[in-house]
Amino acid sequence: MTLAETIYQHSRQLPEPAAREVLAFIENVEKRYGVLSTTPAAENGTETFLAAVAGTLSDDFPDDITGDDLGVDTPREALDCPICSIPML
Repeated sequence: MTLAETIYQHSRQLPEPAAREVLAFIENVEKRYGVLSTTPAAENGTETFLAAVAGTLSDDFPDDITGDDLGVDTPREALDCPICSIPML
């Protein structure tokens, strides 16, 4: 059995989330070593998602949003516990 076959056999025993993590790792190693992937990009990848939702704002989405419509950010220090200074998220 080749190394690729051994990796494949191990991957078949993993739950789906773990298998996706292994695939992401392999793709990262491919990029690091400049190896061109022979498999298509993951169907649920970020690029696919963004391409699917690009330009999908509904017709009733307001086009005239300005800075006046946005709230004021709260400084992080204001969220810290006043007794123990532990950040409260």
